Amino acid sequence: MSYTLAIADRIYSSWSLRGWLMFQKFDIPVTIKTARMYQPEFVDMLADFGGGKTVPAMRIDGARPIIISDTLAIAETLNERHPEINMWPTDPVARGIARSIVAEIHAGFSALRTDCTMNLLHIYKDFQPSPAVLADVARIEEIWTDARNRFGADGPWLFGKYSLADVFYTPVVTRMVTYALPLGATSTAYANTAMADADFNTWRNDGLAENYVQPGYNLDIPASPWPDFDKN
Repeated sequence: MSYTLAIADRIYSSWSLRGWLMFQKFDIPVTIKTARMYQPEFVDMLADFGGGKTVPAMRIDGARPIIISDTLAIAETLNERHPEINMWPTDPVARGIARSIVAEIHAGFSALRTDCTMNLLHIYKDFQPSPAVLADVARIEEIWTDARNRFGADGPWLFGKYSLADVFYTPVVTRMVTYALPLGATSTAYANTAMADADFNTWRNDGLAENYVQPGYNLDIPASPWPDFDKN
């Protein structure tokens, strides 16, 4: 059996980034299919993935193809099929907390999602976050700081070693960067790690090569260049 993953615009599709990282960071071979959001080609692509309306969508090809169309479902399916990879933390306490915080980001933080859509082109230093966005940021900082302080001794990621928790929070980091949201020292260090990651930068560079600006995703305020995290 083999995997095929449907994704959308790399610059703007946060859910696509999560799906791609699951394969890239854990070295699982996959064939990538991509189409531009809100275009007929997007619908045509998803016709081969069960006819759903969202990405990412994963197809397990074989005699009886299986379609999985939700990031958390994709994550758990891959973890189940590849137990030797340890996509979750191996410590049972850390693993339980990692699953909990992934479920929280998967279902919550609606203010941050609505006001701060993913945009990897540039940053908005003059963005004025609402109280609801700042409340989301404060909760995310609490999550990151707790994970790093309790379980991060063995590496720079949330639970030390890279895990599915980092997959799910990487698009959140991009929002913090794009909209210049306030972060403390621990969260800033984690954000720098995620943004300097070679695989993330492969994703972003591939997105830049698409050379497309999605209508409605840029704000009408001054923009600054994306930081070079490799030099931080």
